[in-house]
Amino acid sequence: MEIDYDKEMVGTVEVTDKDKLDLGKLSAWFEANVDGYVGPISYTKFKGGQSNPTYMIDTPGASYVLRRQPFGKLLPSAHAVDREYTAMTGLHPTGFPVPRTYGLCEDPEVLGSKFFVMSMADGRSLWNGALPDSDPTERRELYHALIDTMADLHLNRPAEIGLGNYGKPTDYCARQIARWSKQYKLSETEHMPQMEQLIDWLPQTIPPQHESSVVHGDYRLDNVIFHKSENRIIAVLDWELSTLGDPIADFSYLMLNWFQPADGRAGLLGLDLAALGIPTVEQAVERYVARTGYPVPPMDWYFAYNLFRLAGIMQGIKKRVIDGTASSAHARTMSDRVQPLVARAYEFALSAGMPA
Repeated sequence: MEIDYDKEMVGTVEVTDKDKLDLGKLSAWFEANVDGYVGPISYTKFKGGQSNPTYMIDTPGASYVLRRQPFGKLLPSAHAVDREYTAMTGLHPTGFPVPRTYGLCEDPEVLGSKFFVMSMADGRSLWNGALPDSDPTERRELYHALIDTMADLHLNRPAEIGLGNYGKPTDYCARQIARWSKQYKLSETEHMPQMEQLIDWLPQTIPPQHESSVVHGDYRLDNVIFHKSENRIIAVLDWELSTLGDPIADFSYLMLNWFQPADGRAGLLGLDLAALGIPTVEQAVERYVARTGYPVPPMDWYFAYNLFRLAGIMQGIKKRVIDGTASSAHARTMSDRVQPLVARAYEFALSAGMPA
């Protein structure tokens, strides 16, 4: 059965006991850190997002968004809310569409884990890649906005916006493969021979990196907020996987949605794209290349790499489901995707020249 993610994942719910915050301590932190804050605070929790619990903080004069790490023991380098804060703080003054940041709290004594506060982006949150409520012209414009905004991110010069030290600019794919191989091993729940072959083959076949930019790491339809009435993006969210690196790796991750089943999420596989007005893979690549000036990339390798990386991320969620620490009810459904992701990565790797 297809889940209506627009209904299931958009909006807020009452906060359950396990996700409650100390409002006294939070109010004191707001008074000390947030310009123009006037209480009292009330709050609810956003439905979407299983990695870092996210809250709507309401005051009489303004609404804010608070993102925190999960409570409890965390994998090394996971749930990097401090990195999210740094990326958005660097990008906001450039005019790139991200929320304004108000403050980062790294003291777990305040709420029990690290958190930061940002402005609320009031617009459209779209989860279904088929955009069923739009006509073909609007769909094309929304997808063009998605591609163009990503290209604009990649055209920023990190050193010029205070993010020159945000990551190592070179060998991005090599470092990502090493990182997700390690994270996968730390959260492994069953032996998968195809995953082992990818862990061996990918680091030996990395294409040359033509450019270095800020990369988002998880850029897709449901991680942006569109303007309420215009077909443009007003906020790119979820920067916890961002760093400096290979923009093609970032772009090809977005393009994976064209190969994921159309199940009510961002996937487009099996849809009549021409009838819907959605660009094809070739048209999307052409648009991105035209806007950035980059050479046409070897997409099969990048698709294999990104599916491998996604499998590593999902394996972490699967382990948290088994351990009982995942934050979203949809985490269990997502954890079932590890095996199919590995199989698809393996297919693309074969197309890119990996021996069977």
